[in-house]
Parts: sequence; C-alpha cells; structure tokens
Amino acid sequence: MPVDSVPPHLLDRARGLAARGGRRILGIAGAPGAGKSTLAGHLVEALNAGNPAVPLAVLVPMDGFHLAGRELARLGRAGRKGAPDTFDAAGYAALLARLRTPEEDTTVYAPDFDRTLEEPVAGSLPVPPGVPLVVTEGNYLLHDGGHWARVRPLLDEVWYLEADPEVRVRRLVDRHVRFGKERRDAELWVGDSDESNARLVARGRARADLVITAG
Repeated sequence: MPVDSVPPHLLDRARGLAARGGRRILGIAGAPGAGKSTLAGHLVEALNAGNPAVPLAVLVPMDGFHLAGRELARLGRAGRKGAPDTFDAAGYAALLARLRTPEEDTTVYAPDFDRTLEEPVAGSLPVPPGVPLVVTEGNYLLHDGGHWARVRPLLDEVWYLEADPEVRVRRLVDRHVRFGKERRDAELWVGDSDESNARLVARGRARADLVITAG
C-alpha cells in the first residue's frame, strides 16, 4: 500500500470506528520511517473531505511528547533522541485519557512536534469536544515498558504499519538530511539509534488489531 494514499477499506474501518458513538481513538504504530505520519495525515484529510467545518477526525501525534532538547541534554540522552525514555510517556497517556472523555464546551490543546526546530510545541493542536475520532500515531503505541503500558488500553484500535526495511531506512536518512544532518551523520544515526528503536517497536506488532503493509 502506498503511504500517500488511503485504501477504501481503511477509510471505511476508520469511519466505522467514528460512528460507534462517543469519542474514539485510533492509533497508528510502526517503526521509524514506516510512513505513520503520512498515512495518518492522509487518513484524517480523507475523513474530513467535503465537510471541513465539522471535522470527523483530528490528528494528535505522539511526537509532541518528545522531551525538549535542553532536558535531553540535562539527562544525558540527547544522543539517543527517539528512544522510549526520551519522551514524556506519562504525559502522553494522560492526554489520551483526557481525550477519551471530552468535556462539553472544552477544547483540548495538544502539543505538536516541529521537525524544523526539532522541538515539541505546546498547545498547537486543538481538539474540539464534538470531534468523534482522534487519530494518533507514533513508534511506541504498542510498547509495554514503563508508562507506555498505559497507552494501549486507551486506544480503541491500533494499526501497525510495516514497510520494506530498505525503503524505510532510505526514507529515514533522507529525512535527517532534509532537516540538516550531513548524509554520513544521518546514515550513522539511522544505523545506530533509529534501527535500535525499530527493533524495539517490532516487538509490539502482535498487539495490533490490524497490520498494514506499506509499499
């Protein structure tokens, strides 16, 4: 499946989830570079097509809970950015719990992640109370270590996106270069940090409701 398109059966499945009543949360998990953010973005765009004034879905990525660069440096984790302990997992779980039970007339403001700055940006993503479906995507939605174990029970469904390893690695290197790394440094980072995280992410594959193979 190309990650720049959304097959009808996935759209139908997401619409069905939104139609169950109340607030539902759909997670899209997968290794770094699998195409999660692309798929999630296109899915939300397709769900809201033709009715932008009353959105059916809102995208809230896990990456908004990256720890800030200054804090990673203080903790001595800057060289491992992207590992499970370089996120505020408890904060992410707390936000998901809040999103599951929206308060009338209260918009929740979620953080986003700015890849140009390589920093989280608080209060960037409004989630109005009437939106029936929140789509969230990230590496560790199926991870069961520490506070991450609180995430899976808060999601109504999780789709695991699986990509060809060579395509995924090439995509990651190109992304790091695009955002400022020298190509050799990007290759070293992907081979060490990103691929170590990818192996950890793959352990959660069996806990997904649906496995999607990306092209």
